[in-house]
Amino acid sequence: MLDFMSMSEQELRSVKADLEERYRRFQAQGLKLNMARGKPSVTQLQLSMKMLDCLNSESDLKASTGDDCRNYGLPDGLPELCGLFAQMMDVNENNIIVGGNSSLNMMFDTVSCATTHGFSGCKPWGKLEHVKFLCPSPGYDRHFSVSEYFDFDLIAVPMLATGPDMDVVEKLVSEDESVKGIWCVPKYSNPTGITYSDETVRRFAALKPAAEDFRIFWDNAYCVHDLNDTPDTLLSLWDECKKAGSEDLAIYFASTSKITFPGAGVAAMAASDNNLEVLRNHFSYQTIGPDKLNQLRHICFLKDMDGVKVQMQRHREILEPKFRTVAEKLETELGGKNVASWTNPNGGYFVSVDVMEGCAKRVVALCKQAGVVLTGAGATYPYKKDPHDSNIRVAPTFPPVSELEQAMDLFCICVQLAAAEKLLG
Repeated sequence: MLDFMSMSEQELRSVKADLEERYRRFQAQGLKLNMARGKPSVTQLQLSMKMLDCLNSESDLKASTGDDCRNYGLPDGLPELCGLFAQMMDVNENNIIVGGNSSLNMMFDTVSCATTHGFSGCKPWGKLEHVKFLCPSPGYDRHFSVSEYFDFDLIAVPMLATGPDMDVVEKLVSEDESVKGIWCVPKYSNPTGITYSDETVRRFAALKPAAEDFRIFWDNAYCVHDLNDTPDTLLSLWDECKKAGSEDLAIYFASTSKITFPGAGVAAMAASDNNLEVLRNHFSYQTIGPDKLNQLRHICFLKDMDGVKVQMQRHREILEPKFRTVAEKLETELGGKNVASWTNPNGGYFVSVDVMEGCAKRVVALCKQAGVVLTGAGATYPYKKDPHDSNIRVAPTFPPVSELEQAMDLFCICVQLAAAEKLLG
């Protein structure tokens, strides 16, 4: 197996010609495969179908409080679901609001609240000349889009194997009061799949922001989404903030989107008493109560944390072979060739691939021309601008293994072809 960087021009031209022929054969197949987003597969969605049978016209539709779930009320959600999310998110169950199906919606609403009314008695962000948000990159494109929507200035922070570069975070947060927040996916981060180290979590809890209303948006989307027998563990930021006396610093989010139904799951957020006082008032103008029937359906189906673990084991049995396929294809086709590096996560929904600098857009375009749609190059960076044009987010979850094998074969050809093109000028 030859390292592309050590090949002679003649060898490289020969390899490129072979890759082009293999690529043309893929084009002739007329593939139509989509790996652009981390969607659960149809097989995964089937795992939750019995949840639809939990409630019927004969069911007792009362919460543990005695409230009728068909009616208004319980703005914080069902107490039993608050308790379940507290275990999932590693927070206090008295500090949770359970809402609708979208945690992204709750994050957007929290940013909106800070923009129109503010936190900690501070001036609303919308009345400031500049608001800056830190964006660990590569990261989650929808987080960055929320910040862009509110016209904030986005600042990329390098992602390390331990999480965001905390030297950079601490410096920016402590020196600039216009820095108001940071987006975090602390466990199995999107797209790198890394989990923040204990030291990183403790340093987050110990931050000394110049802005009193600086907030950490702690999106623990993959808190129970393990893929093997050696899962990552995440230190509780809630506990560390309590120890540090910085309870107001973080706001926490999670959902059942990739546990039950993405389009009909349940989302939750947690925050300190001070933050919740602001947020509850904000939400009170929007709704008199969430969809408690859907919440009741989830409790009936999942029951408790043990039920969540059983459900996630079923998901793992479907997902593990797909992630194994990706890892095997990357290693077999690209290993030792010096054209790409990639992550091997213990959980989550993505594999992050860094191709040769300046080649990511070309790889994505080549794949699309042959019938495989990937996440757009640059999507994992603020403003969709990857300064190295190298990162590509691979989402293995939706296609069946047979289609995934085809897609990865093509992907590996495109990575090599783009590299050969660049080296040959």
